[in-house]
Amino acid sequence: MSLPEVIVCPSTLKYGFTTYSPSAQLTLFGGRSKKVSHLLPFGPPGKNPELTKEYNEKRKTISISGVQEKYSLVLNKNELSLTDVRGSHILKPVPAERLERIKDMPANEHVTMQIASQLYGIKTAACGMIFFDDGNPAYITRRFDYKPDGTKYQLEDFATLMGKSPEREGTDFKYNASYLDIANLIRKYVPAAGIEMINFFRLVVFNYLFGNGDALLKNFTLMESEQGDYLLSPAYDLLCTKLHIDDADLGLHGGLYEGDMIEAPYLNYGFYTYQSFILFADKIGVKQQLAEGIIDQYMKAVTPAMEMIRRSFLSIEAKEKYIGILGERHRRFKLR
Repeated sequence: MSLPEVIVCPSTLKYGFTTYSPSAQLTLFGGRSKKVSHLLPFGPPGKNPELTKEYNEKRKTISISGVQEKYSLVLNKNELSLTDVRGSHILKPVPAERLERIKDMPANEHVTMQIASQLYGIKTAACGMIFFDDGNPAYITRRFDYKPDGTKYQLEDFATLMGKSPEREGTDFKYNASYLDIANLIRKYVPAAGIEMINFFRLVVFNYLFGNGDALLKNFTLMESEQGDYLLSPAYDLLCTKLHIDDADLGLHGGLYEGDMIEAPYLNYGFYTYQSFILFADKIGVKQQLAEGIIDQYMKAVTPAMEMIRRSFLSIEAKEKYIGILGERHRRFKLR
């Protein structure tokens, strides 16, 4: 592949930059005066036997959940390199899976995360696009689980909190619940449950609106705060899975809550609509007026979100597909 032409910041997607902007250098690499390049000084996995061996060795010790290949990077001065200890960033190349538009997956996750952060006010892990020396794209995100003193914050995903494992429930263990089940555990373990429940509701609505059918138990995590209690961690692994696979509308087999598909809002149309999420909000303790305000705010941000998709590093075909998916979900929310 040839090296990409960069006319927007590979992190913020703001025009007028040929590499990471100063604000991106700050959020992604720790300082506005950093000069970290959007081009890595090495190639992707599989480029040659020696490099592939190094990737495999470094991958052995990474402690990040999920099946997609992830590698640990460390930032020394202004250069990123592979590491097997104390990585500061996570690198996600194009996966080896046989999915539609698979080359677009890094750009898909990147733009979806940026939309969530910039337009929807969702706290997310800092992220950007980055490119190997042969031009192949990858997704990069800064780790948020290290304290300033170098020790790690305690993290617990909701599959672990529910006691689910492949030994007990098979390979679908991380899908075997409902979003109400997650809400019940937030109420149990989080002292500031009222505030975090609103943040959780915002994230569930966002995932549905943006076609993320893989919002599973391990993609929701409680994280130790500086005060020692627990809050929802910054969001991660947000992407439009509909770009790559015709999957379910929601990531969890239990849906929003048990019986949601026999409620009138779902029965009337055969899919989740505005009223489905108002009912869900009531069940998790989010007041109706607040839930309505959140959804209405989300609807107003759809047009700016489509504009951000057009500025992204997705292929032309993927941009059109993504905008179509978002438009269709927007129409669902207008059914009241």
